[in-house]
Amino acid sequence: MARWVRVARTDEVPAGEGRYFEVEGEPIAVFHVDGQYYAISDICTHEEASLAEGDLDGEIVECALHGARFNVRTGAVVAPPAVVPVRTYPVRIIDGQIEIEL
Repeated sequence: MARWVRVARTDEVPAGEGRYFEVEGEPIAVFHVDGQYYAISDICTHEEASLAEGDLDGEIVECALHGARFNVRTGAVVAPPAVVPVRTYPVRIIDGQIEIEL
């Protein structure tokens, strides 16, 4: 059964950036894009690298290791070498707290 889990305060993820959080053993990257928050699996599907450490351009994050690019809103691959999308998590904001659905 899915449930909502608190990840961070909204002020912990500045606009135009991403941050890494471990949520119940899961590596999660949270991105703040145009006033919206998006959560994806932090691990690149091409190689084990943190996506939160990558460069964010709009809603596209580029993996710092080999340059694979993913849409943080949908998890879709937008540039190789990755071919498998990353998992996305529903996000909601409650009283300034970012929560994701596990």
